[in-house]
Amino acid sequence: MNNRGSSFVVTIQGTSVIKIFILLFALLLMIFSISGLLTSLDPEYRFKSSSVNNVTTNINGKLLYQLIGWENHAFLESLPENEPVPKLSNTFFQVSTNVNLDDPRSLLGRELPGFSLFDGKILIAGEGTNYTNLPIESAPPMEVLKIEHEASLQNIEDIESEGPDESASPPLTTGDRKMVYIYFSHTRESFLPYLKGVTDPNKAHHSKINVTKIGDHLKQKLESLGIGTVLDKTDVMTNLNKKGLSYGRSYDESRNVVEAAVSANRDLTYLIDIHRDSRRKKDTTKEINGKSYAKLAFVIGAENPNYEKNLKLANDLHQKLEEKFPGLSRGIIEKKGSHTNGKFNQDLSGNAMLVEFGGVDNTFEELNRSADAFAEVFSEIFWDAESVNGEMKVPAKEY
Repeated sequence: MNNRGSSFVVTIQGTSVIKIFILLFALLLMIFSISGLLTSLDPEYRFKSSSVNNVTTNINGKLLYQLIGWENHAFLESLPENEPVPKLSNTFFQVSTNVNLDDPRSLLGRELPGFSLFDGKILIAGEGTNYTNLPIESAPPMEVLKIEHEASLQNIEDIESEGPDESASPPLTTGDRKMVYIYFSHTRESFLPYLKGVTDPNKAHHSKINVTKIGDHLKQKLESLGIGTVLDKTDVMTNLNKKGLSYGRSYDESRNVVEAAVSANRDLTYLIDIHRDSRRKKDTTKEINGKSYAKLAFVIGAENPNYEKNLKLANDLHQKLEEKFPGLSRGIIEKKGSHTNGKFNQDLSGNAMLVEFGGVDNTFEELNRSADAFAEVFSEIFWDAESVNGEMKVPAKEY
């Protein structure tokens, strides 16, 4: 019996090999074509990590919980009775296009040049605050920033020069320690009632009558409450002009000022950057107990390591203002991204804040009332924190 080895014959058709090579070539060509297309787009349209982040921010825990609930209705039974169930079509549209139908800025921001400058996220909405009246921070025309082109002043006799009553000694005081640092990234932000012939909010800037007046009053009020305060009225615009820098570099320049101050005095713990909004009177004014106040807004830069601490302080201030002066706070606005600063120097301290005092139409009578209200609630938070931290409270001197 002869044993013969078995043999296998594999037949490969040339046409099949050609087809495989053609498919591989087509796949590689498609990959390189798409990659080339994406990298050739303008930066604002490129697919990048921030784009993925924008999409994923639309998917929160509540939405995932409800999506699971569509498969297992037991999950939906644990939700509040009046909890709205999202529509799948709206959710898919928002995730795929990054357009929120409840916020028209998500669409218009891509179409209108410069529109993204008005972007922001409402973390806590005060009375009347919504996405149509967020604080505006826009650069003024260059000619307005030149002192020789400044508007003439009017109504300055109405500016209150008297500070808080300091005749009574505060029950608590920081003594020689200066704990609060007040400064101004946009030093020349002014108010229309004092600028003769000026009606354009973008032109409300002046080297003498401006937000630094609010700082004068706030410093006096805080010190009357026993809190040592430093007021730095460095004109950031003058520094920018000397260095040939644009208005958009204001926060970079004010950062130099703040860092120098904090390095020289380690007691400076609370950093307050005072601004004024470009919104008109209807959005920036509140009547409380028959008196008119300039409303306050807190702006938080989300791109700094102290974000959570800064947010907590702003939230504490907002809540206390709501208790004592209902409607005075416009709430807390978060800003981040490529079209804004994202830090606002708030990475320099866990107790840093940017406060918008009123708007272009407010008077110093209204602004000073708001400064008093702010100082009152701030002092409560300050002394509570000092007590928790075990810091010694120096009793006021008796005369």
